[in-house]
Amino acid sequence: MSKRIAIDDTILVAGMPATAGSKMLENFTPLFTAEAVERLTANGYAVAEKTAVGEFGLDLVGESTTGKLLGDAAEKVAAGTVDAALAVDLNGSPRRAAALSDVTFVKPTYGTVSRYGVISCAASGEQIGVYAKTADSCAEVLAKIAGHDAKDGTSLRNDSYDYDTALDVQGTKVAIAKDLYDRADAETKAKIDKFAEALRAKGVTVEEVAFDFADIANTAWQILMCAETCNNLSRYDGVKFGYRTPNYSNIDELYVNTRTEAFNFLTKSVIIYGSEALSKGRYTECYDKSLRIRRVIVERMKAIFASYDAILAPACKSTSYQAYDCKEAFMKVFAESVFTAPASITGMPAVVSGGVQLMGNYFDESMLLSLAKVTEGV
Repeated sequence: MSKRIAIDDTILVAGMPATAGSKMLENFTPLFTAEAVERLTANGYAVAEKTAVGEFGLDLVGESTTGKLLGDAAEKVAAGTVDAALAVDLNGSPRRAAALSDVTFVKPTYGTVSRYGVISCAASGEQIGVYAKTADSCAEVLAKIAGHDAKDGTSLRNDSYDYDTALDVQGTKVAIAKDLYDRADAETKAKIDKFAEALRAKGVTVEEVAFDFADIANTAWQILMCAETCNNLSRYDGVKFGYRTPNYSNIDELYVNTRTEAFNFLTKSVIIYGSEALSKGRYTECYDKSLRIRRVIVERMKAIFASYDAILAPACKSTSYQAYDCKEAFMKVFAESVFTAPASITGMPAVVSGGVQLMGNYFDESMLLSLAKVTEGV
C-alpha cells in the first residue's frame, strides 16, 4: 500500500489547484509537478491532498481559521490522516507548526532539495522540508527528495544524500541558546528542560551558551525576506496571470486595485517593507548591509559548532497561539521569527521534535535526527 503524503499549497502538483493561500491565485491549476513531489511518486508515495498555508507562507503557522491557531499539514500528520507532508519553510512557519502540534519537521541544508515547482517568495532562504511523526519517517522521505536537480539553479551538486538516524550520540555536545531560551514562556522552557534531560540520559553533554546575535539575525533575515518577496510578488499585477480586478479604467487602476483586492494585510506589509529596503535611498544601509550580516551570522554559528554538535532552542515563544487582529500580523511574525531566523538566514538545517528546535551545521541533518530520535517517547 502506498504511503500517503500531503503537499502544501505553495508546492505545485499538476492538475491540483495551487493557490499559495492567496486570492491572487485562486483559479490557478499548474500543468507540471514540483521535482520533490515527482521523486516521491516515483518511489511509491501517493499524493493524498493539498494542505492550506497562510498567504505565500508568510504567517505564523499557516493559519486560516479563527480561535486556536495550528498548521494544517502538521495537524494532518499528528492525526495520522497522512504519513508525511512536504512544506516550504520560508520564515519558520512549518517549524512553529510542528512544535505546536508535537510532530517532527526537518528543514534540510539549503540547496539539498530542489525548489523547482515552488511558488517562490524569498529564494535565498526558502526550502522544502518534511513533516512526519518520527525522525525515522522524516529521514526516509527526505532521502527520497534530496539530491541535485539541474532545473534548480540553487541546487547543490550531490546526486543524493543519506540520512542516518542511528548515530551514536553518546559523548556529543549540545548547546542551549540561552538568549532564546530566556525569551520563551514557562511551558516552552519546560519542554527544553525535558529534552535536555533526555539527552543527558543518553550521554550527551548539554550546556548553555550565549546567543546574543539572534535579534540581528532576525532583523537581517526579515529585510532580505521582505525584499526578495517584494521582487517575486511583483509579477502578480493582473496582467499576465492571477486574479484581475473588474474595477479599473486604466493601467494604474488595474495594478493597484488587483493587488489591493487580492493580497492580505500581511503580504501587503511585507511588500511595502521590502520595497523600502530596496529603494535607492535605503538599499545600501538595509539590503546590502543585511547581506553582509548574513555572512557574520554564518561565522557566529560556525564558531558554536566548532565546540558543539547542535544548538537546542525554542521553535516559538509559547505552546499555543490565539487569533489576533490582521493589523498585528507583521509584528507578530517578526517577533516569533527570532527563534527560526538563524537557520533561515544561514541555510543551515533544523529539526523540530518534542516541541523544541535543534539547529546544526551544514549537512548535519543525521546528527540532528539522531538526537531527536533518542528523545522520542521520553
